[in-house]
Amino acid sequence: MTLSKNNFIRLSETRIIFSYLNIYKLHFLQKGFPAVLIYLTVISAVFLITAFYLFTAFRSLFVSRQNIKRTESKFSIVIAAKNESRNIPALTEALNKIDYPKSLYEIILIDDNSEDDTKNIFDSLIDKTIDYNIIRSGDKKYEGKKGALSIGIENSKYPFILITDADCIPSPGWLNCYDVKFRERYDFIMGIAPFTPNKNFTSRLSCFENLRSIFLSFSLAKAGVPYNAAARNAGFTRAAFNAVKGYANTTETLSGDDDLLLREMVKRKLKIGLMTDEKGFVFSGTENSLADFFRQRGRHTTTSFFYSRKAQLSLGYWHIINLFFLFSPTLMFLDWRFISLFIIKTLTDVFIVSSVQKKLKYNFNLIQIIYLQISYELLLIVSMFNAKFTKVKWK
Repeated sequence: MTLSKNNFIRLSETRIIFSYLNIYKLHFLQKGFPAVLIYLTVISAVFLITAFYLFTAFRSLFVSRQNIKRTESKFSIVIAAKNESRNIPALTEALNKIDYPKSLYEIILIDDNSEDDTKNIFDSLIDKTIDYNIIRSGDKKYEGKKGALSIGIENSKYPFILITDADCIPSPGWLNCYDVKFRERYDFIMGIAPFTPNKNFTSRLSCFENLRSIFLSFSLAKAGVPYNAAARNAGFTRAAFNAVKGYANTTETLSGDDDLLLREMVKRKLKIGLMTDEKGFVFSGTENSLADFFRQRGRHTTTSFFYSRKAQLSLGYWHIINLFFLFSPTLMFLDWRFISLFIIKTLTDVFIVSSVQKKLKYNFNLIQIIYLQISYELLLIVSMFNAKFTKVKWK
């Protein structure tokens, strides 16, 4: 049997890889216990220091503060909707319950050429004492959701802009919380947007992914690397939006109306705030199927390709070290003590999730934390490949 040139190259590469692995194995065996212990101790210390740093940064955001008398800022709530007739009733019910003077805010719904009854349902259910406007998007400057939001912002009249999605449930104290934060002179504010769980696996996975995403994005933002802002709960000043030329510099991908706008704000060295008051949470449902979950994750991961270099390096470092610890049992043929890395990671994950989940309105038990954490890490790899080969769509 003769080998083709390509097969010969692959065979040679395989032999080289196994030769290197045997060298490392021999090295550990020759050096003995101290060398392996030092290696594992150093890498474990790096992981634990990083995890503890992120954990303390996140926890510091939830320090209780004294109530500040509101200044009654004026807000424009902008919502882009496309074929959302199923979700509009819950949205309007939540908007009608907002605890804020009705004379100090407006609601603008941009109906992005829906093929269902989105516009009429919203118009029939919204409280008529609220200043609201429904705009049918026509010619858009930008594709997808960015174009719809841009139309809404251009037609808004107040200095503070809040954005959310048509399938969301803002808390009654939503505007009060943003009023307090904008008083601190922030240009862009990231809010927390948990999912409402149900009992199926996809929902639990979505909620767990949401928890880990909030933990990482808010921790890194506190550490000076803001990169992710959920469009379901974000706010910015009109002046800041105009300063970065709106969505003009965020057109690399159809997704990313939130994250890439934040990126442009960071580029301009504008002041980024974090709003963690539970009275300002915005809730939404989870995806109904794994296929929908993967599509959503694909969109989000595609956006990450256009994050700032600093954000990409920070995320890359964190995810790579986590994946290395996750797969460390595969190195037990070199030395059985590599299993310690997996154990350290598992205990750390359980500690972090158990400590922060109640602040985000979640309640995972021990078994769920362990298997969902493993699923979450593995799906990071799947999402990366999915993002490379999936075309992003707005509805």
